[in-house]
Amino acid sequence: MKNKTIRACLLSAAFAIFTVLVMTADVQPIGPNESVVGLASLNGAVASALGFRYGWYMISEITGYLALAVMGLYALAGLLQLLKRKSLSKVDRDILVLGGLYAAVAFFYVLFDKLAINYRPVLLSQEPEPSYPSSHTLLAVTVFLSAVLLERRGRNSRAGLFEYCLWVCAILLVVSRFMSGVHWATDILAGLLFSGALLCWFELALDQLAPVSKKTAAKGRAERHSEKTTR
Repeated sequence: MKNKTIRACLLSAAFAIFTVLVMTADVQPIGPNESVVGLASLNGAVASALGFRYGWYMISEITGYLALAVMGLYALAGLLQLLKRKSLSKVDRDILVLGGLYAAVAFFYVLFDKLAINYRPVLLSQEPEPSYPSSHTLLAVTVFLSAVLLERRGRNSRAGLFEYCLWVCAILLVVSRFMSGVHWATDILAGLLFSGALLCWFELALDQLAPVSKKTAAKGRAERHSEKTTR
């Protein structure tokens, strides 16, 4: 628990420091419409080497929709539990904590869209779009890997096919977003740092719920066994 807390704090601090660095170091107008970009020498070199790659861009868009589908799957599971049990307090706590993670992702997405620390290296519409941190990278780590953590809870067997697919989707989304050239290199790195921090805090929250979750699971198994005996 202590190591996980330290890791979460370190990633959060690293993201904050890195953001300040991007906002203040080597800031030059190298973006579309002469928008300024921090760490311009590094970002400019990577952007020039990559260019815009439509194929990778489409892969990242499709995989991004898969991330939204996973979010919808767990949101639907929570909604069905709420409708069946008729009380928010009776919804699995894992699902409630996951909902908190999704809410945090949505909040910070809107926040960074308003702050507009960086704009994309390419124009995908008529006006420059905020790009820091990469929202697709944020989705890749928080959505796919939080699902991995949920799949692992209370299970001692080997990882299943669904878990492997989640890992593949997470890696594919980050790589394709970087290779597409629609983000500066620092956008991707910031997305990894920030989403990694959120995921660590999410894991800590799950650890706090572990004793309650196991008790609830045992109670559920007992109730199902009782129902089968009655039948």
